[in-house]
Amino acid sequence: MKVASVTEVASDFAVYLKASEQGPIVVTRNGKPVAVLLRAGGQEELERLLMGHSPKLQSILEAARKRFRAGAGIPHETFWKEVEAENAGTSRKRRSPRKNGRTDR
Repeated sequence: MKVASVTEVASDFAVYLKASEQGPIVVTRNGKPVAVLLRAGGQEELERLLMGHSPKLQSILEAARKRFRAGAGIPHETFWKEVEAENAGTSRKRRSPRKNGRTDR
């Protein structure tokens, strides 16, 4: 892991951007870390990184953890059965209503 000051990164950004392909670059101001320059390996990785730092998502996850610790969770197997049932219900092709409001059968 490389460490560089804001001034160093600003003066030669392209070099530090290239170096971030090998590992994170910690950017410091007055000797204290203020940012990290990371390589984004693709759109999916970038989305995961951004979601991981989303205050809204973190709030949702923390609320879920509290409910689970309080015994309000569901067993793993039940969760996946519910997901499969929901996906099975949405995967069927829905028929469009005709002008009279009825669907073709």
